Amino acid sequence: MDAVRDVWEFLTTGDNWRGARGIWTLTRAHLHISFVASALALVLAVPPAVWLAHHRKAPVLSVAIANIGRAIPSFAIIALVFPISIQLGLGLGFWPTCVALVALGIPPLFVNTYAGVAGASREAVEAARGIGMTEGQVLRKVELPTALPLIIAGFRISAVQIVATATLGALVGYRCLGTLILEGLAQPTAARDRLLTGALLVAALAMAVDFVIDRAEPRLVPWTKRVR
Repeated sequence: MDAVRDVWEFLTTGDNWRGARGIWTLTRAHLHISFVASALALVLAVPPAVWLAHHRKAPVLSVAIANIGRAIPSFAIIALVFPISIQLGLGLGFWPTCVALVALGIPPLFVNTYAGVAGASREAVEAARGIGMTEGQVLRKVELPTALPLIIAGFRISAVQIVATATLGALVGYRCLGTLILEGLAQPTAARDRLLTGALLVAALAMAVDFVIDRAEPRLVPWTKRVR
């Protein structure tokens, strides 16, 4: 109960929400890097996966390459990119963290996109070609509509992972909600409220992103019906 009281007092103290170190500022920064990383992962993963799946090119190899981001720990990627970012004058925390988040976000998007496009009904694809559709039309009108639910599911997984992992940015100087956790760990006896609040807010943000994408899916793919 002491922990709950500590978090409640921290959240209801106005000064903790204001200023450069306040919760609002840290939350906006957390959302900013998560949005940028999610958008980059989407752009880098979906088009090549669509092309490779449509042409049935190297299914095992392409998925294995895409999964490299899962195999390498995110903090290791941050550590590798950090000195390069400094050398190029790109700053301390944002881009090293963003690169790691993009690497983490690509695999679920790529794998789901590939599976969705490649999994389109062969009969429907051949029928579309039989009535004179071009390859581009087959892709747009047959394969992509079939794949879209899986693509959205991949984006949902990717976005939630990115939001949750963005906390690592605090370790290399990027001020986000992970900063609260890091400051709490640095002073475990004096800043338990800060540590727990940071963890709670990151969890809440990840769940909120998951909820928003989940609710948006029926509007994006109205031709599918999901049983709840």
